[in-house]
Amino acid sequence: MNKNESNNQEDQEIDLTQISKKIKSFFEGINTLIFKCIQFFVKRVIVISILILVGVGLGMFLDETQKTYDHQIIVTPNFGSTDYLYSKINLLESKIKERDTVFLKEIVGIKKPIEILKIEIKPITDVYKFIENKTENFELIKLMAEGGDIKKILEDNLTSKNYPLHTITFKTKKTTNDIETVQPILNYLNETDYYKKIQKETVNNVQIKMIQNDTIISQINSVLNGFSNMVNGAQKSDKLVYYNENTQLNDVIKTKEALINEQGNHRVELVGLNKIIKDNSSTLNIENTNSVNGKLKLVLPVLFLFLFILIHLFMAYYKSQMRKSKLI
Repeated sequence: MNKNESNNQEDQEIDLTQISKKIKSFFEGINTLIFKCIQFFVKRVIVISILILVGVGLGMFLDETQKTYDHQIIVTPNFGSTDYLYSKINLLESKIKERDTVFLKEIVGIKKPIEILKIEIKPITDVYKFIENKTENFELIKLMAEGGDIKKILEDNLTSKNYPLHTITFKTKKTTNDIETVQPILNYLNETDYYKKIQKETVNNVQIKMIQNDTIISQINSVLNGFSNMVNGAQKSDKLVYYNENTQLNDVIKTKEALINEQGNHRVELVGLNKIIKDNSSTLNIENTNSVNGKLKLVLPVLFLFLFILIHLFMAYYKSQMRKSKLI
């Protein structure tokens, strides 16, 4: 072994020794830190216990007294009243923010306006309902999808407002019921002379169409009965009856079937046309558990403990700097 190799080996041994010392020092530092933390909590166990108990107690009290509740109403705006519906909800939201309880109680009819905190409306994204029996809507979606992200297009404000179903969501401080809040809001939304006139004419048109369809169905039945009587009479007299298979008899039967289906659709349609803003369902008094709502009994003890430790560290740092300044 030459001199250079001997020096390299010694240097490597020195490096390994230093690394070993640093690792040992690092773990000793962690051990010291853990001991100081334990010592900190042991010395102040009474104060920390009081903080935790106060935090739990205060949190339980606030969880019970500061509850908020969410409520949902699923509605269908009829007669092209979607923009009208959104503008009305936006007006209500502005009045709630302004705390205009006179407007909310006297004009809208909400029994306890002070308890309502927020109201908003969002469309229920349902592309299948949007294009159902509407070829023009399907073609529109296809055309728009060619130039961009289909998901973004479907959620776009211009597209989403044309979906048939929308959700009105409002928040209250306490539980509520249909009579106190839901019905006043729906009555307020349905108070519009313009759309009432459109509603009247639309319902009238549907009813006229149904009467005409019933007349046509009755006429078709007469034709079919006449043909049936002719066939039965021919069979009784043992005479042969020939008829052209290319006649429109099958078309007549298909027309009758289509009209019967149309009548059924009109009856269902009339059920939904009894209101301008038709309420389909409502879900009330869903306790809001978002963020820290309902969790303060857990959050406050941790917060108090964190603040206590932070204040202690700040005071220790302040005293340390004061001692240094005196030595200087």
